[in-house]
Order: sequence, then structure tokens, then C-alpha cells
Amino acid sequence: MSRPRVIDQNKILDAAEAVVAREGAARLTLDAVAAEAGISKASVIYDYKTKQALIKAVIERKVAEENEKTCAAIERLGPVSNARIKGRIAAATPVPDHMQAVAVNLCAALAQDAELRSLLQESLNREVAAILETSDNPRRALLAFLALEGLKLLEFLVLKTWPEPERTKILREIEQLVETPPGTASEEAARADDHGRRTPRKAKVH
Repeated sequence: MSRPRVIDQNKILDAAEAVVAREGAARLTLDAVAAEAGISKASVIYDYKTKQALIKAVIERKVAEENEKTCAAIERLGPVSNARIKGRIAAATPVPDHMQAVAVNLCAALAQDAELRSLLQESLNREVAAILETSDNPRRALLAFLALEGLKLLEFLVLKTWPEPERTKILREIEQLVETPPGTASEEAARADDHGRRTPRKAKVH
């Protein structure tokens, strides 16, 4: 009777992340992951037949971790309005230093693989739908989402970071986009300004 397999998949994915951070996604191989994890290549192949399958699993784990963080933040907020977008804002912690190289290299892999990109596209589409469905003002919630994801992407790619307390202030201001009630002075001013840009003034007749 064969011995049951006891290798933790997280150990393999941790090893894959370490290889990606050190060598880049292009040089990720099943042999390198096996060596990093201290296991046989056959053990890696048992779960992940190809390099693409391994990178896909790494990305899926990252997406799941982000979703768990958001859900935990929403639970901590309790019964508040606009909980989905507020929870996402609350969960937007900076990318840890040891994960920055992994993040950049995974982006490079995503740029070259439409199937991998579809993983994030599907996740973001579900998230946007959930935010719109649970917000008092869906349009303002969408703008807050776009502002938040822009900040996160800049940090993710290590293009721009903000020190504390400036980062916390920015997140608070993004949240204020959601909290501005419809019909307030700022809301009406924004609509009037938008209307003025779209409606050309009539030329004066001399």
C-alpha cells in the first residue's frame, strides 16, 4: 500500500515565490522550485504539471489572500453603509518589502499571458459588481475604487510610495469620496461643473 502524500501545497507555492523574487518569472522552472522547497521534482509535478500552472496557482493564492483581507476588514467594520468599498480601503495595506520583487515579476508574467490576466479580470469584475450593488452612491463608490486601485498599482509596481501618515491621509480622503451624500453642495457643484464642460456656451451676437 502506497504511503499517503503529505507535502503542503503552500510550501511549494512559497518556494515558487522565492524563485520568482530571486530569478524572475521567466526563469521559474519546476526543478528550481523543487530545489528551493527541498523536495523532488516529481512532488512538484504531482500538483503542478507545468510552469504556467504553477504561476497560475501563485496568482490564485494572492487573489484569495486579498479577498480574505477584504472580508475580514468588512467584518471588523460591522453594519455600516458602503461596507464593501470601505472594507477594501481598510484592507489596503502596503506591499511588504519581501513581496515587491515577486509583485513586479508576476506583473511581467501577466503581461505575456492572456489566461493569467483573465484570473485578475474576473476577480476585479466580481469585486466591482459587489461594490456597486452595496453602495448608497454607486458612481462615487466606483470613483473611490478607481482611486484606490491606482494607488495600489503604483505601490505594487514599486513606482511610487507614500510615507505615513500621508498614505493614511490619502486613504481617508478616498473614503470621503464614498461618504459624501448625494445632493450635498460638493455633489451638486461637481455635477454643475461637469454640465458646464459638456454644454458649449452660445456665441455672443454683435
